[in-house]
Amino acid sequence: MTRTAIEATTTFYQASPGLRLSRWALGAAQRVWPALAVRAALRLFGTPLPPRWLRRPTRWDAHWHAERWPFEDASLTLHTRAARSGAPTVLLVHGWGGHAGQLLALAEAVAAEGLRPVLLDLPAHGDNVGQVSNLPQFSRAIDYAAARLLHEGHALHAIVAHSLGANAAAHAASRGLATARLVLLAPPASARDYTRFFAQVFGLSEATRARMQALIEAREGVLMANFEPQAVGGRIHVPTLVVHDRGDRINPFAHGEAFVRAIAGARLISTEGLGHRKLLGDNRVLRELVQFLRGG
Repeated sequence: MTRTAIEATTTFYQASPGLRLSRWALGAAQRVWPALAVRAALRLFGTPLPPRWLRRPTRWDAHWHAERWPFEDASLTLHTRAARSGAPTVLLVHGWGGHAGQLLALAEAVAAEGLRPVLLDLPAHGDNVGQVSNLPQFSRAIDYAAARLLHEGHALHAIVAHSLGANAAAHAASRGLATARLVLLAPPASARDYTRFFAQVFGLSEATRARMQALIEAREGVLMANFEPQAVGGRIHVPTLVVHDRGDRINPFAHGEAFVRAIAGARLISTEGLGHRKLLGDNRVLRELVQFLRGG
């Protein structure tokens, strides 16, 4: 994780009195009650930030229909745009702390090409039930949504995913997710880096961080290393497009390159000046993405 990303996120956390207090409490707990510090760190690590109540609600027009599905101890929400019967389905997935509305420009571009966009709000995100989530749950949620859409007669033409959602989508694709094409937007290359990033921001010791990671892996039944490009890339056998900005301060450009190297035949589109999120609405990115979905 880059120094600029750490500085930017630390500044965000320090702006909140509640999070400054959490940082102080975690530091104190590490010294007097290490087991409690691990459990508290895990809870905070799994809580999407910024909190959803700070988000401006997305305005969905009459073309969109929302459906909520129970999932594990939370829920999923799918936003579907009206399309012609039999139109190929494209599933769009946000990243950590994001929401489906961030992908609305992409969805509209997809719809304009006669495809059927379906926007997925993941557990503990959007207006869904749940307070905490994690990368393994993201991957399971994507797999479940794709399987249920297929059961309803909507085979996936493509999945388009951003940031941590892209990491989860690549993992799901490597485990047999039924999709014809895969688009990864600003993907992170290492889930383990997120725990190190979190530990630096909150002043956690390496021992606390390592125990937190081990607890996540034990509870979820999967190692974080299994989400990295070298672990998933060789098992992805569909045309793949990676889009990454050279100035991304959250997931460095090298992370996108790592996925391109690991996935046979993957193509990389680099951008300049769009950072981590602006590429989601950039006209050039939309054109390239649509061309890729058309088979170009």
